[in-house]
Amino acid sequence: MKILSIETSCDETAISIIEAKGGFKNPQFKIVANTLISQINIHKKYGGVFPALAKREHTKNLLPILKTTLKKAVLTSNSKFQISKEKQKKVFKILEREPELAEKLIKFLEENKNIKVDAVAVTQGPGLEPALWTGLNFAKVLALVWNKPFILVNHMEGHLVASLLKSSEESGKVETVKFPALGLLLSGGHTELVLMSDWMKYKTVGQTRDDAVGEAYDKVARMLGLPYPGGPEVANLSEVFSTNYSLPTTNYPLPRPMINSDDLDFSFSGLKTAVLYTVKNIPKLTSKIKQEICFEFEEAVIEVLLKKTLKAIKKYKTKTLIIGGGVSANKRIRKIFKDLESNEFNVLIPEIEHSTDNAVMIGIAGYFRFLGGKALDPNKTSRIKANGNLRL
Repeated sequence: MKILSIETSCDETAISIIEAKGGFKNPQFKIVANTLISQINIHKKYGGVFPALAKREHTKNLLPILKTTLKKAVLTSNSKFQISKEKQKKVFKILEREPELAEKLIKFLEENKNIKVDAVAVTQGPGLEPALWTGLNFAKVLALVWNKPFILVNHMEGHLVASLLKSSEESGKVETVKFPALGLLLSGGHTELVLMSDWMKYKTVGQTRDDAVGEAYDKVARMLGLPYPGGPEVANLSEVFSTNYSLPTTNYPLPRPMINSDDLDFSFSGLKTAVLYTVKNIPKLTSKIKQEICFEFEEAVIEVLLKKTLKAIKKYKTKTLIIGGGVSANKRIRKIFKDLESNEFNVLIPEIEHSTDNAVMIGIAGYFRFLGGKALDPNKTSRIKANGNLRL
């Protein structure tokens, strides 16, 4: 089946079309088309994502991206039809805050009859609600006009399944997951350990009590005067320091919060505060000092993540570790956890291109939800809402 999927949870507007088959036991995926526009340059001056701007950009980008994606997939038809007055009324109701978009979308859809997709999947949450609403409403319209099953996807579930794809060059090749599996989700808003007894069967067994790991990276970057997005900047300076210097200990030791606690929870607020006080006590922040602080901060983060994850693997006797979320693009994190792999234990980490927010992962998660009977009637979506705090 072909699934068109939409992702607008934060500052990437993304639409993809995938072909999926094989069911739960032998899933196979092929990326037919994948389009993404990032808003990073727009939000840089704010030092973070500005929700109202993100919503505006999603509204502006969705229709052009849809056109591009359908063209890549060779699914535009140039065959006209008339959307009924009743459906047009529903479209304007769904997009009542974007009437201009409603008019343009109706015009485009009427010029392209019989778009051959089998379902429409979209991120419902978690994320920034103004941003989520734009993608959700756009997807509602497509499902309604095309009369296709409507599938709601949890963004974090998308990050879990993103690791299934080996690479875009090996379309159809899928990694093997042996259950029970453990998911380690690392992003700007989440740090969670998720026990997976099967697809769509999740239990959160550990989570951050305050800042998420990606959030901590960004805040440390701001303390050091590094540009947005801060996470990659901190990682780059850490790598520079580890490449150029070999020290048994650093000059700026930082704590490893909750590393020895009895539970599987995390806390990064104290680590962030420790960096703040360290920086305040340094008269002049040279490039080398910034590199050293970034290295020590990253060491602290990795030590805590690794110890807690190993503890969870042992406790629940898991056979696969799946790492997902934007922070999974970090080179050192990828290497440290990939080294845990053995003949008896799989470690799955998404390709760099699929580690940050994208629509392909939403399509894959949408396929599993379709198989699980979670698809909805496209004519009965009026009460469906975006949920910025949606849980697995």
